Amino acid sequence: MNTGERIHQKLTAFFQPEHLELINESHMHAGPATESHFKVVLVSALFANLGRIQRHQQVYRLLQDEMQATGQGTVHALALHLYTPQEWELATVPQSPLCAGKNT
Repeated sequence: MNTGERIHQKLTAFFQPEHLELINESHMHAGPATESHFKVVLVSALFANLGRIQRHQQVYRLLQDEMQATGQGTVHALALHLYTPQEWELATVPQSPLCAGKNT
């Protein structure tokens, strides 16, 4: 199982999302890594009554192995867009920029 599959599996099992997009954006960044930069769009009722920082903390705790160089993966960047179902109805997910080291 690759890093992206592990992340998707963990997010699905824990958050039981109404909507989940896991986008590998590694090609938009400089360097040879193929699974190092991800964008997550996650809609879950579990985010109700949680602030933005608390939501991010939950995801980072869940994916700590993938975020550590000594863990199962070497995720360098994780863009998180986390919504409740009500917020998702009005949400516009921003585009990710190219890495400063990537010219094209």
